[in-house]
Amino acid sequence: MKHEITLKINGESITKEVDSRLLLVHFIRENLSLTGTHIGCDTSNCGACTILLDGKSIKACTYLAVRADGSEITTIEGIAEDGTNHPIQKAFHDQHALHCGFCTPGIIMRSIDFLEHNPNPTEEEIRWGISGNLCRCTGYNNIVKAIKQAANEMKNETV
Repeated sequence: MKHEITLKINGESITKEVDSRLLLVHFIRENLSLTGTHIGCDTSNCGACTILLDGKSIKACTYLAVRADGSEITTIEGIAEDGTNHPIQKAFHDQHALHCGFCTPGIIMRSIDFLEHNPNPTEEEIRWGISGNLCRCTGYNNIVKAIKQAANEMKNETV
């Protein structure tokens, strides 16, 4: 069965017809050609597909596109402003917090939501906050450093 959905993605309003069983991750990648949202496991275990839906991080591989009707979605492609990287993107670069990069978009999107709710996290809180996002290449140390750096930079921006 087909449904028409209207949503805002990365600031742009769109209306598309989708199959009732289409997963949001496939809608984003295949229908909108936003391939920064990765497909890792299709079971919500790895978090590579993490996006922001109405400001909250979700795993798009287990969320139906029809459920996103009327929502605002932000993907990794939508977080830089005017060509300037988001503080978390900058911190990942500064701290060498990626290896292959496959998990990076999902961890960054989860970190944005996490820091929104906990702007001054401890290392332990960061590790717990991203525990639903797996990285198979690193020991997470530089990822944690990057999130801490971003938290500090974001805090300084609001002062």
